Amino acid sequence: MTWYALWGAIEVGLIYGLVAVGVLISFRILRFPDLTVDGSFPLGAAVAATLIVSGWEPFSATLVATLAGAAAGAITGWLNVRLKIMDLLASILMMIALYSINLRIMGRPNVPLITEPTVFAPFMSETLPDYILRPILVLILVAVVKFVLDWYLGTRSGLALRATGSNPRMARAQGVATGAMVLIGLALSNALCALGGALFAQSQGVSDISMGIGTIVIGLAAVIVGESLFSSRKLVIMTAAAVLGAVLYRIFVALALNADFIGLQAQDLNLITAVLVTIFLVVPLLRQKLRKSRGVKP
Repeated sequence: MTWYALWGAIEVGLIYGLVAVGVLISFRILRFPDLTVDGSFPLGAAVAATLIVSGWEPFSATLVATLAGAAAGAITGWLNVRLKIMDLLASILMMIALYSINLRIMGRPNVPLITEPTVFAPFMSETLPDYILRPILVLILVAVVKFVLDWYLGTRSGLALRATGSNPRMARAQGVATGAMVLIGLALSNALCALGGALFAQSQGVSDISMGIGTIVIGLAAVIVGESLFSSRKLVIMTAAAVLGAVLYRIFVALALNADFIGLQAQDLNLITAVLVTIFLVVPLLRQKLRKSRGVKP
């Protein structure tokens, strides 16, 4: 694998790190099986791309795209909390609706951004190649998002959100508005996913209606990889592990696709994902069995 391909994998991995953190919020912290991600990721890309092509400044377009993702997550929560629709079904309904909404926003299956300004353009310089500078810029943004999220989850509202996912009955008994916490958690989760989608579209130079297919699987894969390598209940470590898991996942995929002796191609991406997730799900079990065989307490 060339250095260019490696830096490209790191850049995409960091962008998907935002998705992984969003999935961590919904699946691990809130314990809500949210499939809205497959719609909110391309929603962010569609909104950002359409606004940029329309003449909007890229940073403003990215912010609006993030807010659009938050709105999509909040609607999923509203379907569940107010209309009493089962959590998984509510997210599926929103995911299906977003496919048509994204098409309506773009007006066509894809919107090219190759000749348009992006959030990366103001930072481009002659000292560093763009394929190295872009991952550095994304890393800075992901680090800022991670630390802000860590801070929020330590606040009173963040603790209420965590309590809602951990034990909703006990949280309600303590006066926590669990319904509101579900809406906030899902809005935050999908806002991060939409932000990732907006950055991905600007990084790859196109927003495509099919770019959201399998996003939830990639996010879960990143979370599982991170948890397998850095198992901890501390949220600071969990969020960092999710981001690192996304980067490692993309590197593993790039290595598999660029290894000629394996013979894999781009259409084998889902197969690679399934194999990687299976391996990292089995690793903790093997580690636990090894500890038991040595007489070490887990």
